[in-house]
Amino acid sequence: MQPRSSATAAFDVAILQVKPAKGRYPENLAQIGEAFAQMTADGPAPALVLLPEAATTGYFLEGAVYELALSAERFAADLARTWCEACGDRQVELCCGFYENDDGTYYNSALYLRVGGGSHEIVHVHRKMFLPTYGVFDEERFLSRGRRLQTFESVLGRAAVLICEDMWHAIMPTIAAIKGARVILVPSAAPGRGIDGEREMRSVAHWREILSACAAEHGIYVLYAGLTGFEGGKGMTGSSCIVNPNGSVQVQAPELDACIVRGRVDLREADLARASLPLLGDLHAVLPDLLLDDELPLPKGRPQ
Repeated sequence: MQPRSSATAAFDVAILQVKPAKGRYPENLAQIGEAFAQMTADGPAPALVLLPEAATTGYFLEGAVYELALSAERFAADLARTWCEACGDRQVELCCGFYENDDGTYYNSALYLRVGGGSHEIVHVHRKMFLPTYGVFDEERFLSRGRRLQTFESVLGRAAVLICEDMWHAIMPTIAAIKGARVILVPSAAPGRGIDGEREMRSVAHWREILSACAAEHGIYVLYAGLTGFEGGKGMTGSSCIVNPNGSVQVQAPELDACIVRGRVDLREADLARASLPLLGDLHAVLPDLLLDDELPLPKGRPQ
């Protein structure tokens, strides 16, 4: 299947902020299908639909992850079928978080899928590299971490996927941008923590700061899809948003409601942002010196 032409610079996109029932995979897929039908009922399909981390199972599965994890191929087929049953042969690119079983090795992954004309194609699978295992999080007890951060060609141009905590480590979006990403997709399942003076959860404000700083530094779009709802008394913060290459939030969803967030990605804005604040170009120039710095710590056992 060939991707849609990217000669056009501006694309309509959608973020599907979902509230999955924990462990109820068929039920959650059906609800996603209803949302797909809703977003295409009155017009053409968006070029891209982004869904959160663990969107079809819920996040806090612990040992149940071994029962609900799927191969990328099986999950791609299920997600593509859900789209086609709701929207017919309309073409779309979908990015959705899921728990992956790769021949007995388990990952927190996100699938990027191209669908249309009765067929589908797996474009990319990102496996979460930073697995939080502190506080309410317990990922590394049950999952293996990914080993590579790759970029890929999407309908929006060169793109990368970072899952939740991956985005909190500034080196990750920096590497993605160096590798050519103009768009970063962030599926997330983030529990709320703290309240600030404006009655907003501190974790939501912190996420917005991270996303905005990343977009502005690298002149890229950042699309964030947050899981919402409650799991075992833990409230997920939703707050899905689109941040433009100047670091401004174009649109943001509420914290607690399942909803569809719509927006427009205009890659000319990325070009203008990079021209007016060429930090990424400066980084390309300085990067060789940084990488050759002999004071950088190397993993034990790696030759000097």
